[in-house]
Amino acid sequence: MATIEEALEIERIERDIFRGAKVQSQLPRTFGGQVAGQALVSAVRTVDPKFQVHSLHGYFLRPGNPEHPTVYQVDRIRDGRSFVTRRVTGIQNGEAIFTMSASFHIGDTGPEHQDEMPVVPPPESIADPTAALSAERLWMMREWENWDIRVLPQEEVTHRPGLASQQQVWFKYKHPLPDNPIVHVCTLAYMSDMTLLGSSKVLHRDEPTQNASLDHAMWFLRPFRADEWLLYDQFSPSAHHGRGLTAGRIFDLKGNLVASVVQEGLIRDVRPGTPPGPDA
Repeated sequence: MATIEEALEIERIERDIFRGAKVQSQLPRTFGGQVAGQALVSAVRTVDPKFQVHSLHGYFLRPGNPEHPTVYQVDRIRDGRSFVTRRVTGIQNGEAIFTMSASFHIGDTGPEHQDEMPVVPPPESIADPTAALSAERLWMMREWENWDIRVLPQEEVTHRPGLASQQQVWFKYKHPLPDNPIVHVCTLAYMSDMTLLGSSKVLHRDEPTQNASLDHAMWFLRPFRADEWLLYDQFSPSAHHGRGLTAGRIFDLKGNLVASVVQEGLIRDVRPGTPPGPDA
């Protein structure tokens, strides 16, 4: 299936208009991480390289068609001395399917602190995830065959008291990536939509639901590499009215907190005549 370079490829049509590449996919709708990643790449192309993206906030408005490319319109909201802001709208067939605001920062000095990384088994100790999957799930995993994704068994998750639902996932891109930090940021933006909604289904795995990302916010906190192991420490504080709220902290192998993510997703009961979405 598509490499991350293919999934994030965009073509400049006009000064602030870009077209994302159409990539081979088995999914019935365009993967949300691909739309978010292409939108972020589009925003980056309009910003001076001395500014680094530090946050994004996106809304998935309509399901994208993987058979069609997406066009991205970038609005230059603000160009300041320390911060730059861009708004990006992803469009298919004349309709907005995604909108995102991205903020860029030139970088400053100041106080520092971070949460402690949970103590979890190393990624190599987690069994190959493809070994115990059904044929249907193996077919779905082909969509992300260039990623190594290892979900910790629930008995090995570091559970924190008072949290309703937790999940922990080791992941990395399998192939070496360029040293350019923005490549790793956009790759992580693509990946951050994987597995997170699943933390809202940990307590409800036997309940068939229709699943989809609704909105997605992300903060990039420290340098990292997406082609090295990262721990996605996820939890879901609430599920109600067919929506699941999820959050995740991403750590590197040295324990550095490199990113934080919050997402709300659709996890409603399957309506008559509607096939359930793929397991989140």
